[in-house]
Amino acid sequence: MKVLTSRTEDRETLQDLGRASIQIVHDLKNQLNGLKLYATFLRRRLEKSERPEDEQETIVKLIAGLDRAASDLATIVEYGREIELKKQTGFEVQKVLRTVCSSFDGPETQLVMDPSSASVQGDFDPLKLTDAFKWISTAALKNRLTDKEERPITITVSATDDAATIEWSVLKKLDHDPFHSFVGSEEIRLALAAKIIEAHGGSATLADDRFVVQLPLSG
Repeated sequence: MKVLTSRTEDRETLQDLGRASIQIVHDLKNQLNGLKLYATFLRRRLEKSERPEDEQETIVKLIAGLDRAASDLATIVEYGREIELKKQTGFEVQKVLRTVCSSFDGPETQLVMDPSSASVQGDFDPLKLTDAFKWISTAALKNRLTDKEERPITITVSATDDAATIEWSVLKKLDHDPFHSFVGSEEIRLALAAKIIEAHGGSATLADDRFVVQLPLSG
């Protein structure tokens, strides 16, 4: 069997394989959605026939698992495609972050903005950045440093003349780069978040106990 190298012809082979893989993953996602429809139909039948509660719980967990798998596959398909940005000139970063913070409600999912954060504007795609920041915030909350006081995740924004820095803290020490590891559902979404930020000309990194995003600013 021929071993692939970095030569031009092999890069073309890898690109063809990548495109085929995206289509295969897309088809798998559709099949999972079909299975979810059958499982939902079965759940309704079980509810009407007053089957035992453990059977109904099992089908509910099955549907939830199919949902997660289909969602992961959809994220992989999106990651495999080119990021197309619809930028708005002079869009305020805080507007995106306020939207993200408002989507997390409840004492168990504390997410707050540092009131001392700078107000910064740039040429951004608000919808794409909202998705990216929401995935990063979700990961930050899952990896937050907990104690008796259940410390919240704090988002801080700072800026220079040409760049903005957004930080999520305080996190547990992680033993891998979650933005480039693909080791689970959370990391798949973080990889896509990093790709969206990189498409804006920025970067997403892990620094000690913080997730750090840097974005270039207009003007």
